[in-house]
Amino acid sequence: MIINWKAAGPLIALGALLVLGTLINGNFLSTGNMTNILTRSSFIGIIAIGATFVISSGSIDLSVGSMAAFIAGVMIMFMNTLKDLTDLMWLVVLAGVLAGAVLGMFAGWLNGILTTRGKIEAFIVTLGTMGIYRSLVTYLADGGTLSLNSQVRSMYRPVYYGDILGIPFPVIIFAAMAVLGYVVLNHTAYGRHVQSVGANEHVARYSAISTDRVKIIAFMIQGACVAMATIIYVPRLGSASSSTGVLWELEAIAAVIIGGTLLKGGYGRIGGTVAGALILTLIGNILNLTDAISNYLNGAVQGVIIIAAVFLQRGIGKKQK
Repeated sequence: MIINWKAAGPLIALGALLVLGTLINGNFLSTGNMTNILTRSSFIGIIAIGATFVISSGSIDLSVGSMAAFIAGVMIMFMNTLKDLTDLMWLVVLAGVLAGAVLGMFAGWLNGILTTRGKIEAFIVTLGTMGIYRSLVTYLADGGTLSLNSQVRSMYRPVYYGDILGIPFPVIIFAAMAVLGYVVLNHTAYGRHVQSVGANEHVARYSAISTDRVKIIAFMIQGACVAMATIIYVPRLGSASSSTGVLWELEAIAAVIIGGTLLKGGYGRIGGTVAGALILTLIGNILNLTDAISNYLNGAVQGVIIIAAVFLQRGIGKKQK
């Protein structure tokens, strides 16, 4: 029996972390801690679903954390302004959510256009927009923090703190987007085109695939996912600043690579990405429960995991050849 390590690897790692967490702390598997882990995984997980499409197409997006901060800042300013114009708080929240969704897709479209029509490497484009978005939110906040009006936040809070049958809304949204992402990537013509473009863009172009269109849509999916994560994140803190979303791009890319998606493109796994997001959150949670390693080293651990995951991918790839 041949084991598919690309598929089994993330699940084995996830199981090992669950065992490790249980051995470290008896309360690790408590309902409260598990709910907290799933909820925290939702933000990075949703963004990572979008990143799976971008990376599978052979590109990369480094701007997602800064994009989230900018979207959050604009949403807060927009809702605070609308609050002075109407007493219908549900309408204010709905308008803010729609504005965030539109802004996210536009930001993704812009990254895609600059990459494809502008003929600029995605790494350079998104590195540039990462700085632009972070600078813009800092400017809008005048170097401080943008805070959501208390009345608006009261109406908005259930989006993060609400639940259905005990399952938090962020987890439900994460699960729904994971299913949708899986169907699109694995059971639609567009999903096949994404992976074809990532595997060999020139061959895909000769096969009458509109490679530019495929990449632009992938970046727009990424933007939509960033917007969705931001929409459920804003009511959590009710604020946005220059520090919002810091290192989210690292965590999203790490989740995708840990999950088995090839960094060079051509092969993507939504299920693996979900497992990768859970693994990262579990690592952070375990670090908080033990004094063996400082939780301030979480970013360092994630960096090591990315390098190790890419190294293992190369090793597996060579064996398959």
